[in-house]
Amino acid sequence: MISEIRIGSLGVIQAAHLPLHAGLNVVTGETGAGKTMVVTGLGLLFGARGDAALVRAPAPSLVVEGLIDLPADHPALARAADAGADVEDGLILVRTVAAGGRSRAFAGGRSVPVGTLGELAENLVAVHGQADQWRLRSGEQHRQLLDEFGGDELAAALTHYRDVHTQCRDLAAQVTRLEELVATQTADLDLLRAGVERIEAVDPQPGEDEALRAEAERLAHGEQLRAAGASAAAYLLGDESAPDATGASEHIASAGALIDGVVEHDPALPELAGRLREVGVLVSELGADLFAYADGIDVDDARLAAVHERRAELAGLAKAHGGSLESALTWLAQASARLLDVDTAADDLPELREQLAAAEITRAAAARTVSDLRHAAGTRLAGAVTDELAHLAMGSATLEVAVTGGDGEVRYGKDGVDEVEFLLRSGSGMPPRPIAKSASGGELSRVMLALEVVLGTSATSVPTYVFDEVDAGVGGRAAIDIGARLARLAEHAQVVVVTHLPQVAAFADQHLVVTKTDDGSVSQSDVRVVEARDCEREIARMMAGTDSAAAVRHARELLADARARRTACDD
Repeated sequence: MISEIRIGSLGVIQAAHLPLHAGLNVVTGETGAGKTMVVTGLGLLFGARGDAALVRAPAPSLVVEGLIDLPADHPALARAADAGADVEDGLILVRTVAAGGRSRAFAGGRSVPVGTLGELAENLVAVHGQADQWRLRSGEQHRQLLDEFGGDELAAALTHYRDVHTQCRDLAAQVTRLEELVATQTADLDLLRAGVERIEAVDPQPGEDEALRAEAERLAHGEQLRAAGASAAAYLLGDESAPDATGASEHIASAGALIDGVVEHDPALPELAGRLREVGVLVSELGADLFAYADGIDVDDARLAAVHERRAELAGLAKAHGGSLESALTWLAQASARLLDVDTAADDLPELREQLAAAEITRAAAARTVSDLRHAAGTRLAGAVTDELAHLAMGSATLEVAVTGGDGEVRYGKDGVDEVEFLLRSGSGMPPRPIAKSASGGELSRVMLALEVVLGTSATSVPTYVFDEVDAGVGGRAAIDIGARLARLAEHAQVVVVTHLPQVAAFADQHLVVTKTDDGSVSQSDVRVVEARDCEREIARMMAGTDSAAAVRHARELLADARARRTACDD
């Protein structure tokens, strides 16, 4: 729910703070006092188009701020958090419109696109005014309202249909892929097979080209490598062919013998003697390893020629398939998989076609079930809303719910085959017309009130409803019925209504009065919550233009009657 709204420099409103009740909030005031600016502010707060003409001069910009209290699992909180908003202590929304026309939006302290506020609004508020009937703008929204009214049985049928529809789409995609494979040109397949056979004949191994390059380098320089290894070993261990050539190991041994001879005379020498022995061992082992390396060098011209030949084969494959052996192996894997698909497609295709045909039969049956349930729900919804309209000064009007699309060429979509449209018949003998085109602003608001009451008594899709002009052109007993319907809706959701009718105001859980000062502005002190006697005086003013004793008595009776009606409904 919206717990409070702050408005600054919007139209006639200089500054206003509106604390809101969880139930029915009624906003009243003299004509021109700025009541409708409250609805305008809410519209801006939830993504409506900003108009620089709304900015109250000489302020540089208008600002609307709203504090929204929601349960932790509400989808609007998740969407706001995705946009970067801080929602730990509730959701704070801010909208500004500069006198120059620039508009900015903030959610939870983070700047967001204005469109984000509109996305949040779909889960937060339904604003019903002459130009703001978003729930009546398209058949898609009509379908959503009908499905909501249809309850658990329709929801379960729709879930089953969607599952089968997804299965049909997946199977159709597989059938199309296999049909394309079967239709592949024989010449293309022959080229593919020839390429695979060529690579398989060479039988390259991953990394083989690098291993052969290293082997070729070693074979080409075999004599140099063997000579270098043998000479290095001789430097370390000595050369048997030249007895006078003493190796490094013998010099290290001699140095050790000298130190061992005097080691007992200085405590520092044992550590040095140990290190000399370690060095001697390492030099001996390294010399032996070098001798072994030199002895193992293979100088084989035949093997070198074979390596060059193999490398040439691999290079030819690489050149033909992307420039590297890895790309040739990748092509081989892909081509082999495609050939396997082609070879098995003809065998798999009949079975997949049978599965698709069976799934399509199941989908058609599921779609018919959804359509039947929608037709039944549409009849119930039309009847319930028509009954409500009879109490809202629209007694000759009837609502019709047209569910079409199951006849003729059927187009399966994610939500079934049906197109849903709400039609309003304004009187007997009059043709039904699209609801958004067949009613005035006030009538449209009352139609939406009837819809929301019928839908809201079972489950509300949004926590807050805002109505403007819902009582336009009505009075007397019809006005009392409108107030009672608004109060009924407020049992399940927060309702904010701007009204000039005392019969509606009498049902308020919270009554806010907007007054205008002599200079034509509304300041912070000019929006107040009225209770008890102040409420009686305001309703008296609305009825008689004065708060005389007689008018106050009449107002008191009206309030008592409203309380009695609400109590009777609760019972």
